[in-house]
Amino acid sequence: MNSIVFKDKFFVSKVIFGVAAVILAVDPVLWLVRTWSDPSYNSSGLIVFCVCVGLFLWSVTSERKAHTVNLRLPFLLLSVSALTRMIGQVLAVNVIGAMTLVLDVYALGHLAAVRFRERPLSPGWLAICFAFSLPLERIIQRTIGYALQSVSADGACLLLGSIFDNVRCNGVRILIDNQDVLVDLPCSGARALLLLLLFYAACMTLCRPGTAKGILGLVLTIISGVLVNVFRIVVMATGLVYPELFMNIDVMEAPWHDLLGLAFLAIGCLPVTYWAYKVYNQKFFQNNAYKNKEIYKPLLKLNPLWKACVFLILAVTIISLPRKPIDVAIPNITVELPPWINGNTAIHVGLLSQEKAYFTQYGGAAAKAIYGNRGLLVVKTSAPLRHLHSPEECLRGLGFNVQYKGVSHATLPTAIYKATATNGTTYRVAVSFVSSKGHTTSNVSEAVWNWMQQGGIWYALQRISPWNLENTENNNWDKAIMAAMDISSSSPFIQSVKF
Repeated sequence: MNSIVFKDKFFVSKVIFGVAAVILAVDPVLWLVRTWSDPSYNSSGLIVFCVCVGLFLWSVTSERKAHTVNLRLPFLLLSVSALTRMIGQVLAVNVIGAMTLVLDVYALGHLAAVRFRERPLSPGWLAICFAFSLPLERIIQRTIGYALQSVSADGACLLLGSIFDNVRCNGVRILIDNQDVLVDLPCSGARALLLLLLFYAACMTLCRPGTAKGILGLVLTIISGVLVNVFRIVVMATGLVYPELFMNIDVMEAPWHDLLGLAFLAIGCLPVTYWAYKVYNQKFFQNNAYKNKEIYKPLLKLNPLWKACVFLILAVTIISLPRKPIDVAIPNITVELPPWINGNTAIHVGLLSQEKAYFTQYGGAAAKAIYGNRGLLVVKTSAPLRHLHSPEECLRGLGFNVQYKGVSHATLPTAIYKATATNGTTYRVAVSFVSSKGHTTSNVSEAVWNWMQQGGIWYALQRISPWNLENTENNNWDKAIMAAMDISSSSPFIQSVKF
């Protein structure tokens, strides 16, 4: 077996390239690591990262076969990564910079020759596996979460309608025997689909199938993910409306809710596992059949020193560029809270310094006030993708234990959360999103989805009250807010919900 000869004259070039790559990677890596520990992201990225590192070490610790060494592709990947990172730097979008790390991992896989090992891996699919260490669930929920939610609701409605007689559907709401079932955002299936796609990517990394078989596996994975989520919703809705069919088990409570989710996730993995098994066996036999016919000739090609220096200058320039985000709210947006609500005078609460800095940089506005024993937070923006989010993101960051309790349609479509402080005090946190064009929703993903199609100004109405208050009191409080802020309950969304 021929050996690969490394020439010392390229040592300086390699070091310079390495330094430039590290300079470009520092900020995205730090941001990514923060997402793993930040409770607002609720990310399992660290686990995925460890799996990717384990696969990489498993491969590179095996014998390396003689092969042609071509650094043109890694150099091209690093160049594209650098230019993309420049876009993320200028637009102040951290996730763009983090996504470029995927290209870096791809380049690293090529440099380490993981394809030409006794334990081979696909460097491209190893990089895609690494992509799942990013907070993809949050990104998907905020962008296409509502679309996934709608597809799941439509599929569940169709299947439920074929099983039961008295089934009526309106968007993501399903009425079964006069019982209202809401397919809300956590039921979109985004998390399960991401886990299945991660499993598919890991299989691709190990099996290394051809393009056609890879596309077949991807289609199979997506279909499997959507179908199992539809069946899961059908089972949950049936158990909610007809608990006697499930021995009166409350399928919405722990541990049954989580166990059902895991069971359907396992079912979704079965067709992907079968596909990977067939692909791996075919690949194994092909490799064995031609093992002795493969000939690798060592060849080392590195870029000259001046290219490495240019790349270093480019890296330093990129990280020095000013951040000028484009997804900012239009200027001169202000929020004025009612001076009183329900006879309680507003006691205005100033924004935190980091909140002021955020709105200064990205536009939009927010205001807080206390009315008696209740609080009101209003955020106003023309860029909801940047500004709007569920309250649990901030609350978890502040140390609260947050539980999602469902959606109420008594007044406005409202997502309800139970927030428990470190001292044990519990609060009811209710949030609604209202558009200047009359659209109201409890779902931030639906708000973003609607904004991408229609634009407009969006408001986030967050109400905080003691947890132990009666629903009637909370409903009256919401009505008083709506009256004081001139929000009509006859919005297009509310009018469409008629059972």
